[in-house]
Amino acid sequence: MRLVLLGPPGAGKGTQAMRIVSRLAIPQLSTGDMLREAVAEGTASGLRVKHIMDRGELVPDDVVVSVIAGRIDHADAANGFILDGFPRTVAQAQALDRELAVRGIKLDAVLELEVDEDALLDRIRGRAAEAASRGELARRDDNPEVFRTRLDVYREQTAPVTEYYRSRGLLNIVDGLQPIDAVTEQLAAALAALPSYQIRSAIR
Repeated sequence: MRLVLLGPPGAGKGTQAMRIVSRLAIPQLSTGDMLREAVAEGTASGLRVKHIMDRGELVPDDVVVSVIAGRIDHADAANGFILDGFPRTVAQAQALDRELAVRGIKLDAVLELEVDEDALLDRIRGRAAEAASRGELARRDDNPEVFRTRLDVYREQTAPVTEYYRSRGLLNIVDGLQPIDAVTEQLAAALAALPSYQIRSAIR
C-alpha cells in the first residue's frame, strides 16, 4: 500500500507511522532521512542536495521530488510505503502524482490526523510546565510561541494539501487527540476498508 500521512506538528504522526509500518510491513519514508541517504549514496540528486544544504539553502521542490522518486524505486518499497513529512504543498503533491504515474502506480490513501490547535498548545504548555517542575529545560519544540509558529506555517502551506487529496477521494481523517491506541485502531479501520487492503489480505 502506498500512503501519505498528514497532520500538524505534535499530532503524533511519528508514533502512528511506526505502527502502520509494523502492521503493513512497508517502509516509512521520511523526507529528511531520504535526503541524507541520497547524499550518503552519492547519487546525482544527492550531490546536488549536498551542495544546496552546504550553502544553508532550502532544498527546492524539484530536488526533493527527485530524491523521493529515487527512494521509492528501492526494493523495500516495491510493495508500498508511507510518506511522512511529504508532500508539504499542493505543488509537491502534484509532482508526486506525476512521479507515481510514470511508474504506473498511485496512492492508495491519505491519512490525516486532525487535532484542535488550542488543545495541542495546552499539551505543549503542560509538557513545558512538567519540565520546569523537574528543574529541566523544556525542549525547544515545547516552547508555546515556537510551536504556534510551526502551526501557522503548517496551516498556510500544508493544510491546502488536505483539500487537494479530499477532491481526489483519497482523504481519510482521524481524530488525533484520542488515546494513542484509539487513533491506531481508527487508522487501521480506514485502511481495512480500502479495496487495495482487501486484495493484499486475500493474496496473503
